[in-house]
Amino acid sequence: MRRSIPSDRNAVERITASSGMFSGEELEVALEVFDDAMNDPGSGYYHMMAEVAGEVRGYACHGPIEMTQSSFDLFWIAVDNESRGHGLGRALLAAAEVEAASMGCRQLYVETAGKEEYLPTQRFYERCGYTQAAFLEDFYAPGDAKVIYVKLLGPAQVRS
Repeated sequence: MRRSIPSDRNAVERITASSGMFSGEELEVALEVFDDAMNDPGSGYYHMMAEVAGEVRGYACHGPIEMTQSSFDLFWIAVDNESRGHGLGRALLAAAEVEAASMGCRQLYVETAGKEEYLPTQRFYERCGYTQAAFLEDFYAPGDAKVIYVKLLGPAQVRS
């Protein structure tokens, strides 16, 4: 696992698109967040990249939640289709957790959709030690809830 560099942009686009889970608008947002991180190190977006045989196969983006002392969001996590089911997502999430904790994160939040096709995503977070903190009915659209998970990473630390 390593931090992102500007040349990773194409990999972020390829990986996010390969999942089939994200809309065109969501893909644009993933790239905007990546660009913000590359253009402004103080943007609050931090990307971890996972490589297999020298090729980027997954990434995670996390950062502090505005107006909190020690809460972070996991904004994005994606692994390309060819690399799924081999533990790469779990390793990537663990690396993002370690990095977030080193930056003062006490609790890491992640949100996902409540539609049936997102059940494997929800189970992934649960297997990684996250607990459901909220279920907001019809949040994204009728029949599509917002599900928020949280994991306690360590004692509270005040960020500067």
